Amino acid sequence: MSRALRLMLLALVGLFAQAAAAHEISMAEMSVRETAPGEFMWQWGPGEKRAPEDELTAVWPQTCQVGDGVLHCGKDGLKGTLRVAGVGKTFSAAMIKVSWIDGQSRVYTFTTGQTEAHLYGSADDRRGMGEIASAYTVLGVEHILTGFDHLAFVLSLLFLVGFRRQLLLTITAFTLAHSLTLVLSSLGWLTLRSPPVEASIALSIMLVAGEALHGERTLTRRWPALVAFLFGLVHGLGFAGALKEIGLPQQHLAVALLTFNVGVEIGQLLVIGVAFALYRSFARFPQTALARTPALYAIGGVAAFWSIGRIVAILS
Repeated sequence: MSRALRLMLLALVGLFAQAAAAHEISMAEMSVRETAPGEFMWQWGPGEKRAPEDELTAVWPQTCQVGDGVLHCGKDGLKGTLRVAGVGKTFSAAMIKVSWIDGQSRVYTFTTGQTEAHLYGSADDRRGMGEIASAYTVLGVEHILTGFDHLAFVLSLLFLVGFRRQLLLTITAFTLAHSLTLVLSSLGWLTLRSPPVEASIALSIMLVAGEALHGERTLTRRWPALVAFLFGLVHGLGFAGALKEIGLPQQHLAVALLTFNVGVEIGQLLVIGVAFALYRSFARFPQTALARTPALYAIGGVAAFWSIGRIVAILS
């Protein structure tokens, strides 16, 4: 390997390693509880890295007077437009759970694409389905675009199969598999601990990247769709883990599951589309083919780093 290629490899590894730390969706949570008619107490939950109140600001309906951890909304109750400012910086999303005095509750999810929600003074779900569909679609797109392990697996599949007709079958198999386990796990019908799932995801990237480096007719090269399906089952459990951290609204559970998965697929198609555009743009320059091997070594090297860390997490 030439010196230039070695330098390119080191640069790619560095970029992936820096990005790896940010691959999880960061979720801020707030609880709001009605203690008397029109009177509420609210509090942000603790953040893993930073306190949500330092980064996010809840903008309450104009009919409510805001105090230190309390809301005075009068006879109309908590009614109007609720917004969360600051989403998309430190926190990818914010989830506010409102519990009314009659025992009903409602969860509102805020993202960069869904920064406000309409409250009706109770757990009324008018227009709630549309709001949930929009929010969870955006969350699905964000998860695949910031989930560097899932992106690395998709890119490894692209290197393995290439832009041929077989790619459609391979990506479809991957989609079907992770959609299946995403639903099963989110509904509580399939439960596995997170560390083994995350370690398996990293090992799947290592295997596919390694197979893409050589041209031998192995099982992976002969049946890439089968391999994509089997590993897709594991990746679906990873998606479900992220969705569990976000939370699911019980009133529109099916809508949230469906639209989150749709968002994941949109993000996946965006990645493939950008990769295809770059491939067509640089196909006229034969020198760009030299970057293939360093890129695969970078992906495999970072996946090995992830694997070691996640296996240690299982044993610890």
